Amino acid sequence: MKNIFASVIATIALVFSGTTQAQVQSSKLENSLLWEVSGNGLSKPSYLYGTIHMICSGDYFLSEKTKKAFDASEKLVLEINFNDPKEMSEMQQLAMGKEPLSKRLSPEQLSKLDAILKKSAGMSVQQVDAFSLVTVMSLISMKTFGCNDLKFYEMDFIEKAKSRNLEIAGLETVKSQFKSLEDAYSDSEMIEMLEESNPEETKELVMEYKEENLEALYKNTTAENMMNAKTKKFLLDERNINWVKILPEMMKKESLFVAVGSAHLAGDLGVINLLKKAGYTVKPVMN
Repeated sequence: MKNIFASVIATIALVFSGTTQAQVQSSKLENSLLWEVSGNGLSKPSYLYGTIHMICSGDYFLSEKTKKAFDASEKLVLEINFNDPKEMSEMQQLAMGKEPLSKRLSPEQLSKLDAILKKSAGMSVQQVDAFSLVTVMSLISMKTFGCNDLKFYEMDFIEKAKSRNLEIAGLETVKSQFKSLEDAYSDSEMIEMLEESNPEETKELVMEYKEENLEALYKNTTAENMMNAKTKKFLLDERNINWVKILPEMMKKESLFVAVGSAHLAGDLGVINLLKKAGYTVKPVMN
C-alpha cells in the first residue's frame, strides 16, 4: 500500500508538468537527463537528474554516468521525501477526498469520469468514490503505461541512498504539491484532460525519455490538451522558482543528487535555466 500511494503522488509531477502557452526562451538543451551544477562559490559539484517517476520494468534504465554521479554525491534531494513517515502519512490522508466524488461532482461530470475509468482502467466511478480527483487522475495515468510491473525512479534512488546511509531531503511537501494541483485545475479541467489522455502519448514520452531528449519531453508535456497559463503558474513556474531558492544553501554544504520530474528542467523558467541565471555553471553530463 505504501508504494501504491507513493506512486500515485509520484505520477503527478510528470503528468502535470507543462503549459499550453510555454515559450522556451532559453537555448536548446543537449540530450541528457543528467546535469552538473558547479561554480558560484561551490566547493563541490552537485547533480540534477530528470526522472519520469515511473516506467515499465522492461524500459527502466539507469546510465553509468548517472550511477557515477549518484555515488559521488553526499545527499539525495527529491521533490518530496518519500522516506519521511510523516509525508507518507500525509499522502495517504490527502489521497482520500474531503467528500465523496458522488457529492463533489455533478451528474454529468460523474458520467464522464465513469466512462473514462471503464475505458482506461476497467473500473467504475463507484470504486473510487472515496478518493480525491487528483488520486483518480494519477491512477488512470498509471494505467496508460500498459504494464503491471512498474518501477519507480524515486524509490530506487531512496533504496540506493539508504544503502549508503545518505541523508534524504525534499524540496516541498505532499501538502504543498496537492495544493498546487488543486489551484491549477478545476474539476472540469481535470476530467477534460483525462478524456484526452491515451497510452500512445505515454508510449511517446517513454521513448523520448529513453533518448534523454529533454526538449521533446518538455514540448509534449506542454501540449494544449494538458495545460493552460494558470497551470503553468502553479505547477511549473512557482515550484521551480521556489526550488532554486532552496538549492543554493544546500549545495554550499554538500554535493547533492537532485532528482525531479524531467519536465521541470527545460524552458526559460526551468530549473536548469534558473540555476544558470543565478550564476551557476550548469552543463550536461554526456558520458
